[in-house]
Amino acid sequence: MKNNITAIALAAAVLCALPAAQARDAGANANEEATKRHFASLIAPGKEPKLAELTMFFTMMPKGGDLHHHYSGAIYAEQYLEWVDKEGFCVNKTSYTIDKNKPSATCLSGQDVMNDNTLLANLLQRWSDKDFYNHSAIQSPPDRQFFDTFAYFGPVSSTNTADGLQRLKQRAIQENLSYIETIFEIAPIAKDEAFDQKAQKGALTDADFAALSAKLDQDQAFNGWIAAYIDNVNKSGAGIDDEQFTLRYQPFALRFLSPSQVYSQILSSFKLASSHPKIVGINIVGQESVNVSMRDYALHMQMYKFLKAKYPSVKLALHAGELSLGMVPPEGLTFHIKDAIDVAGANRIGHGMDIAHESNPLAIMKKMRDEKIAVEVNLSSNDFILGIKEQAHPVTLYRKYGVPYVLSTDDAGVSRNNLSGEYVLYAARYQPDYAEVKKLSYDSIRYSFLADADKQRLLKALDSKFTKFEAEIAGAAAHAKR
Repeated sequence: MKNNITAIALAAAVLCALPAAQARDAGANANEEATKRHFASLIAPGKEPKLAELTMFFTMMPKGGDLHHHYSGAIYAEQYLEWVDKEGFCVNKTSYTIDKNKPSATCLSGQDVMNDNTLLANLLQRWSDKDFYNHSAIQSPPDRQFFDTFAYFGPVSSTNTADGLQRLKQRAIQENLSYIETIFEIAPIAKDEAFDQKAQKGALTDADFAALSAKLDQDQAFNGWIAAYIDNVNKSGAGIDDEQFTLRYQPFALRFLSPSQVYSQILSSFKLASSHPKIVGINIVGQESVNVSMRDYALHMQMYKFLKAKYPSVKLALHAGELSLGMVPPEGLTFHIKDAIDVAGANRIGHGMDIAHESNPLAIMKKMRDEKIAVEVNLSSNDFILGIKEQAHPVTLYRKYGVPYVLSTDDAGVSRNNLSGEYVLYAARYQPDYAEVKKLSYDSIRYSFLADADKQRLLKALDSKFTKFEAEIAGAAAHAKR
């Protein structure tokens, strides 16, 4: 009898709650529809995009994750100047390089630079892309300008990482970004002359990879550097994760170093990703068009293939195809994305800009679509470094042929942008509907390398954030009509 009474009470409670739940769902659906209409009005065909309103819209909109994010390139120059002073270094007032000496008449403190408007403006033109298009006389061509910035702030880029991550977190929260998967610090590195000599002859085999792996496994210094890297992640990332924000890491190899150095970095990256739950993937970075990067590209993919077989659970997000016609001989554009996927086993592709030039691009894109290999699209840096934008950008191809992709920042501190700005560019250029940009936000979590439980947690939180966002937009839109 008691069970029957309980069941009846529960049923009554459900019936009473149902109309309220339906009302909430109806309200949420109405808010979503109002948000769709409002967004469509901002990018109406045949009219100039309403950029100020788009900026406000995307700053408010929950954006999920930023999956192509270089830690050192994300820090703004002004913060690096603070660290110059924390480290007791100075900035040479003529060359704008950092000296590891005390400030003097010719080498100024970071604060002194900040206090001098002319010096600061000149420094920002070297340490970032600022003012390139409206005052470019002292700056190098775009690709060199971009990549040269890292040498300027390099002496302090690996200092004060706990402070840097906290600043990035607060900036992310400010623009309603809940997750960053950052390409954090260079992976531990070693050099082996015999390996490099054999590489020069084109004679490296899997046996050589195995031999160097075994040698490095016994190298106390190398293993100590791996332990130090983990310690740095633990200390720098302490207190970062909370209900508002989540951070994960990728170590990286530099592709323009010697073969043994690159291999050792790839090996240490695999080891790191296998030993720490917050190191969720690995990467290779560096200008893809320089001679060593082009010469050794196929060799690097073989290195990844060999080690992926040893560490099959490790995820790969590889920079591939960050090239445009004229940067390298035409044949150099024909295989980088394909080899990153077919040889190395990449789970995501960073940039993927040369897809139209690759051999059999339709087959490559079909595989990417079928196997859900997402492209990390970086509109600002692709425009600046490669000069590719608007309808020349291959996001138009990925969009047409069903290849998954996400929007990301690349190096927000160097480009002086943020993720909201990338969404504004995307919307203004390609006129998506609201459902598409909302999906991009969710996809940035779906295609992350987060553990499944974390993924589900962030996706659920995204549901709540969009409900709130759409209610705000709907309310504002209704008010604006009155």
